[in-house]
Amino acid sequence: MTATLKIHLQFGGGAELLFDKIKRREVELPVLKKYFPDCPKEKWTIRELLVWLKDNLLRERPELFIQGDSVRPGILVLINDADWELYGELEYEIQENDNIMFISTLHGG
Repeated sequence: MTATLKIHLQFGGGAELLFDKIKRREVELPVLKKYFPDCPKEKWTIRELLVWLKDNLLRERPELFIQGDSVRPGILVLINDADWELYGELEYEIQENDNIMFISTLHGG
């Protein structure tokens, strides 16, 4: 089991405002069992990533990004430039060097 899982995160369409206005980040996720000791899974999924993002990177107004255990409607999630629906959404097992993008399609008016 590797010590960490390196991934690339991108935020756009205004979602970056919730993450210190930083559009791109490279992060190293810790060993899943260290962060979620009771998790029966061996690999990080988008579901666990969202919790990690909320705990570690989300700086303000979590209700604009998270709803329940998923992203709020209006947040488009792309995994390696493809819609996350093609990968199983929350259950997608994150791979080393994946590029995961969150784009807000909500605009004030």
